[in-house]
Amino acid sequence: MSESETVLSFDAVHTYYGQSHILRGVSFRLARGECVSLMGRNGMGKSTTLRTAMGLVPPVRGQVAHFGVGANGRPSYKSANAGIAFVPEGRGIFPNLTVRENLMVAARPGREGRTDWTLERVLALFPRLAERIDNWGNNLSGGEQQMLTIGRALMTNPSVLLLDEATEGLAPLIREEIWRVLGEIKATGIACLVVDKNVKRLVEICDRHLLLVKGELVFDGNGEDLMADQDFLHRHLGV
Repeated sequence: MSESETVLSFDAVHTYYGQSHILRGVSFRLARGECVSLMGRNGMGKSTTLRTAMGLVPPVRGQVAHFGVGANGRPSYKSANAGIAFVPEGRGIFPNLTVRENLMVAARPGREGRTDWTLERVLALFPRLAERIDNWGNNLSGGEQQMLTIGRALMTNPSVLLLDEATEGLAPLIREEIWRVLGEIKATGIACLVVDKNVKRLVEICDRHLLLVKGELVFDGNGEDLMADQDFLHRHLGV
């Protein structure tokens, strides 16, 4: 993978929360347009990886880079300006703004002035949001809030989308809707790094898979190789 194709990279990254050593020498590359899963049991460092990528948690050692440019110490708003969008596990929508306002507050051109994602396009992707366009954020269901958070990220016209627990706690029909949307987002060429517990769906949609165990990367490869070792899967993912 050439540097020009790399949109996000970790090189021997170590991240701490206080005295707790969370990420331990993590290295990987995310290519332009590539969809990669980040797997692991609870507490293994998945969310910390995304937060480190976004600039919310600075690495103590190692190097994070966005589009080949070092990003250590870069505040998260500059990561967003560089073309990185983050869908956090807690969603973080504005409860006292309407669906329309939640989306429009994030609207801006992406890298090189791209404006592929407009309000109309996001509402076409999420018809349920179009039906609730004037509802307050805190009047939405959990699934609708997740749609809104993804839609808001798309309104920044990102080149990279980081999704933490994409379908966690959602009803089955809503989960399927989110997987459909992720497939459509991938088809547009946005690079994605996705955290979720549904190994089967991740293998179906993602090009490559990363697996964390106690903050260390123990697998980086394709779905065929991942699924071929069932003992490895059961040991590290419980599936």
